[in-house]
Amino acid sequence: MAKNHTQYIFSMGELKRKDNSIDFYNKKGHNYIPIEDLKELYCLNEVSLNSKFLDFVAKAGIVVHFFNYHGNYSGSFYPKEQYISGNLTIAQSLAHVDSRLSIAKAIVQGIGDNIREVLYHYYRHGKKELKPLLDWLKSDVREYLAEDRDIKQILWIEGQIWSKFYDSFVHFLPEDFVLNKRVKRPPDNPMNALISFGNTLLYTKTISAIYHTHLNQSISFLHSPRDGRFSLSLDLSEVFKPIIVFRTIFDLVNNKKLQVAKHFDKSLNYALLNEQGKMIFIEAFEQRINESFMHTTLKRKTTYKSAIKYDGYKLIKFLIEGKEFVPFSLKDKC
Repeated sequence: MAKNHTQYIFSMGELKRKDNSIDFYNKKGHNYIPIEDLKELYCLNEVSLNSKFLDFVAKAGIVVHFFNYHGNYSGSFYPKEQYISGNLTIAQSLAHVDSRLSIAKAIVQGIGDNIREVLYHYYRHGKKELKPLLDWLKSDVREYLAEDRDIKQILWIEGQIWSKFYDSFVHFLPEDFVLNKRVKRPPDNPMNALISFGNTLLYTKTISAIYHTHLNQSISFLHSPRDGRFSLSLDLSEVFKPIIVFRTIFDLVNNKKLQVAKHFDKSLNYALLNEQGKMIFIEAFEQRINESFMHTTLKRKTTYKSAIKYDGYKLIKFLIEGKEFVPFSLKDKC
């Protein structure tokens, strides 16, 4: 049976093995977490553990993601590679040289298409100010990417897509959450905090998804391969950001489920979600990523979480069989 459950730990404490369960201990006492269906463990606060615990979760195939006290991603622990393929790694390395531009273009086109689909919802509900951006995403971006472009030009148009997307927030979000500019490290306002937290959650979900394929996490196409990060996870998560991260944010903000005064840390200029805010966001994020839909290619119901892994398989098809790589499309549901 495939493991599907994700467990989040919000408090400081200690992680140990207890028989065939995980024991999380803090001042409130012992909390036992069964491992039978556990796929991922998120530590969103400072925890202590030992090598015996890591050996236990490794043998159980559980990926552990660590965040520091301020909610910044520290890193991931995952079991030794079970899905190693030397032939695929060679093919992936060669594709980075020979086919990088075509894959990068496909990812950027996918970002634009999915942003357009998300924004079209607000256009249909009266936000006619979005039409110029929708038209630009539909025609100008596609025409730009159809030309011969180097990686710097592809990254430039990607930056333009995100910048125009952020600028559009003024048309359908409350004033407290309008984004003046995107600031990542550290976030400097509530919207930046939401985007950074959501993107990090999606990035870690993609790390877990790719772990269960034969792909090499360090060989990427849109993002430059760099030491100290899983750059392929950055690549494959990009087209899902509008669908999972931003639809989650827009729903929580517009329906006042997240409010600046109640759910952000005042002492940090409201640039960080407090514990209650994180819980609300994570619950909505998990609902979104596990939302089921009819996949038009697979012809069966699946979830966005599974669609991320399926994009990994589509990339493998390209690397091994030369089949065109087209990332997930919200409009076409494939």
